[in-house]
Amino acid sequence: MPAGRGVQETAALALALAGSADEAKKMADDLNGKFPEDTLIQNGYIPMIRAVLDIHQGNAQEAINLLRAASPYELGGYGGLGVTPAYIRGQAYLTVHNGASAASEFQKILDHPGVVVNSPIGALAHLGLARAYAMQGNAAKAKLAYQDFLGLWDHADPDVPVLKEAKDEYAKLK
Repeated sequence: MPAGRGVQETAALALALAGSADEAKKMADDLNGKFPEDTLIQNGYIPMIRAVLDIHQGNAQEAINLLRAASPYELGGYGGLGVTPAYIRGQAYLTVHNGASAASEFQKILDHPGVVVNSPIGALAHLGLARAYAMQGNAAKAKLAYQDFLGLWDHADPDVPVLKEAKDEYAKLK
């Protein structure tokens, strides 16, 4: 039995985030073919999947361009794109060393807790914001954002790679 649309969208994005480019691209192409008139797929999920792939391939500026299509649809709640486009856009801005724009995207996520709910992106936005402030040379704000992130992960497994990275980055700011 073929996977439903929601499963395909999520799986394709997860594959892209995990670096499985061929499978993610194949699934995005399949979604594109099956749903040529679906607004959220055409302007949200496919651009997000392709943007993540572009970031992995070192083409973050193209990722930023692709994600313009998702802007009108992000921050929607259930059934919408939520904060995922802003998070991916923030990551792309970090990649091109645009700390101010990255900070704006991550702050957008933190400003909408009702959309974030319990998504891991909510916690990761604190880390993105910390990195954006550090990139801008604002150590005081970076420290606060790192502390917010580390506080949320206080009882997490200490061997989680993103937590280890965050602790190392925070220690370098002191």
